[in-house]
Amino acid sequence: MKYKALIFLLSCLLPGGCLYGQSPRNIRTDEYRQLQEKLCTGWNTWYNNNLISHVLLPEGLTVNMCIATDDNRKMLKEVFKSADINGRPERVFPGLRSEDGSYTSLDLYYEDMELKIETAVDGEDFVALITPRQPSENVLVVELGMAYGLDGMVGKTGDRLTAFCGGREWTVSLTGPNIQKEYLTSTAPRLNVLLDGKQAVYTGKERTLEQIEDIIASGREALAHRVGSYGDMSDAFLSMQTILAWNTIYDAPNDRAITPVSRNWNQGWGGYVLFDWDTYFAAYMFSLFNKELAYANAIEITKAITPEGFIPNFQSVSGYVKDGNTSSWDRSQPPVGSKIIWEIYSRYGEKWFLEEVYDELITWNRWWDRKRNNKGYLAWGSHFVRDGADISEGLQGAMYESGLDNSPMYDGVPMNEDCLMELADVGLISMYIMDCNILKEIALVLGHKKDAKELSKRSESYSKALETLWDEETGIYRNKRLDTGEFSPALSPTNFYPMLAGCPERHVERMINEHYFNPEEFHGEYILPSIARNCPGFSDNDYWRGRVWGPMNFLVYLGMQNYDIADARKDLIDKSYNLLMKNWKKNGGIFENYNSVTGEGDDVYNADGFYHWGALLTFMGFLEAEAI
Repeated sequence: MKYKALIFLLSCLLPGGCLYGQSPRNIRTDEYRQLQEKLCTGWNTWYNNNLISHVLLPEGLTVNMCIATDDNRKMLKEVFKSADINGRPERVFPGLRSEDGSYTSLDLYYEDMELKIETAVDGEDFVALITPRQPSENVLVVELGMAYGLDGMVGKTGDRLTAFCGGREWTVSLTGPNIQKEYLTSTAPRLNVLLDGKQAVYTGKERTLEQIEDIIASGREALAHRVGSYGDMSDAFLSMQTILAWNTIYDAPNDRAITPVSRNWNQGWGGYVLFDWDTYFAAYMFSLFNKELAYANAIEITKAITPEGFIPNFQSVSGYVKDGNTSSWDRSQPPVGSKIIWEIYSRYGEKWFLEEVYDELITWNRWWDRKRNNKGYLAWGSHFVRDGADISEGLQGAMYESGLDNSPMYDGVPMNEDCLMELADVGLISMYIMDCNILKEIALVLGHKKDAKELSKRSESYSKALETLWDEETGIYRNKRLDTGEFSPALSPTNFYPMLAGCPERHVERMINEHYFNPEEFHGEYILPSIARNCPGFSDNDYWRGRVWGPMNFLVYLGMQNYDIADARKDLIDKSYNLLMKNWKKNGGIFENYNSVTGEGDDVYNADGFYHWGALLTFMGFLEAEAI
């Protein structure tokens, strides 16, 4: 009784939340332990809050570059890539960079300064080249510190910074003269150099500016060659690879490399946040060019499974639980994990990868059938997480579970006493059938024949339910209110998701001809709007109310792959690519979502300017090229 009372008392500190501690990651294979150890090594932009801070792992030694104005009044210590509409003082245009930090580049605009900042790794040492567009009396400030509270000693001796960590000594030097700037807002050991020309920073042995320029040029040329090898798809590859690499960070409490959706979101959540389907999509994109980070992200989000047995909407940092992790205990998110895991496995063929995640995937699959079945269909929900929980916001929780946080499809839909929407959801049922079918293949590879039969049975049951949602009159699958028995009038790209489940070809033909290519609903220069153009809510241009989203386009494309509809696939691929490139070439932005009328990403505050699933708009082109 005392324990329950304590939990209830603490839970009052987090309205609408729950304080169940995240279960420890159940890592099963030596292969994965070794993979994470390898990833979390060397110099890289591991620290979330500054794109121009470089951290050495596992030691934690940090070279933090800052920019100060000549009058000492302003100093930029945190550099983010953000949408212009958010009004940050700096603007960043990301350039070529490797995933492992061996070369990075970006253009930084701050006050009246325009700087190109390039870094590279030379053996165990870090070097940086800062090139101002115009010479000035502004100042580059180089601080030395220890990240993540790791042990070490840092200091300054003359014109060098010094450190002792990881059982050895380090030095940091400048190629230009160190100047005194006593009134800068920095108390860390630091060096200061005027931005009156090219300046370089380096660790270790003595190096000249010219030597560092050569090291930087070598890294730049290697990356340019890699990008150029993609030919006509070079711009598409660069945009996708760049955003994934820049958003990869080190999560110190869990000793892992992860790729959250954006550094801006991490900062807002107080450390890091992994969203369910977002992270699976990142893993899928990584699989094209970086096996280790594909594995890491797919495994880490799968290992976030809750004690109840579902992959949560989010896993994040929290000061209210002992190990620092917390999750959305009331809700999951779209079941795309098995599909992504299977595609990554199909590319690399390493069975241990499936063994690492199978138990979690089958547990999650069973959870949907057990907890989200409403009258034989699947419905989104947000359930009780503790005694006395207030579910007045239950519908919003269920909308969060759908991943479509404010979709007009769910306007006014009631919740039942089991905390489920009274709506048979076409998109959820279709993705779940896909999950059953693919998880069956994984089960067979691993020799789990009994599980495979179980999954086949569930797939067959929900496939029959899905066919009852086909509306012959309008030629598309429709959500159905389970309290009234009426079809929902609202259409979104999720109504095309039955293609993921292998629905009949005659239904696909009608959906594509009568709805996909219909300019009053989904077609146009910028597609696919998250709600049909002729539906209430489209004109709101607010998040899932009318804007274009990479994951929606991508899931529709994955469904199209199952059918001989090359013209529709090409149309979706080309228009998606053009939408992303319109913004990428303008300001280096890859947005969380886009205006479906103007194609702009930077027209609203709730479209993060460097959100990795925006790159799904180009990823489908690579999958199509491989399939030809």
